[in-house]
Amino acid sequence: MKIFSLSVVLAPPHQASTLLSNATDLSTFSFYQKGSVSEFLTFFSKTIAERTPQGQRQSVQENNYTAHVYNRGGAEQLAAVIITDHEYPVRPAFSLLAKLLDDFTAQIPQTSFSNPSAISFPEIHSYLQKFQDPRQADAIMRVQQELDETKIVLHKTIESVLERGEKLNDLVDRSNALSAQSKMFYKTAKKQNSCCVLM
Repeated sequence: MKIFSLSVVLAPPHQASTLLSNATDLSTFSFYQKGSVSEFLTFFSKTIAERTPQGQRQSVQENNYTAHVYNRGGAEQLAAVIITDHEYPVRPAFSLLAKLLDDFTAQIPQTSFSNPSAISFPEIHSYLQKFQDPRQADAIMRVQQELDETKIVLHKTIESVLERGEKLNDLVDRSNALSAQSKMFYKTAKKQNSCCVLM
């Protein structure tokens, strides 16, 4: 079980999202892959946050990753995203996201959201490391009943989250947030994960 990325995202409805705080663990990737993987995880986090309606939680699988998103909305218009492998359990992931948003809003004033580079929230790095073991998140958040009462939508592919007729490949090609190297990394990873036909 592995957490690759943890993010707090400003996600106003029908507008582009903004990454406010982020932590990644790319220790399983080679030195040459880390930059591209980091860019893709940021792109994935922002895209999923934008496509999750306020007040909802959902899980989206793409290649070897599962993104769990909680778009809390409200006055702050914040969403939290955790990107894990497929083995990381859903309940602790959403428990961690709720705690992350609570702590972030308690420490970071909403007036800071307009200048993300000035935001200092080192706790996000602690959460990323501490909750690599999902039992930590589950033990701390066991008293939280809200999650059990809220329906979580699980999407098998990111395509089910995209707008009708929209393709992830086209979104990646049009993205200004991804370098040419990251776009090539995504396409290569996609090819390697597709099935082969034997003749």
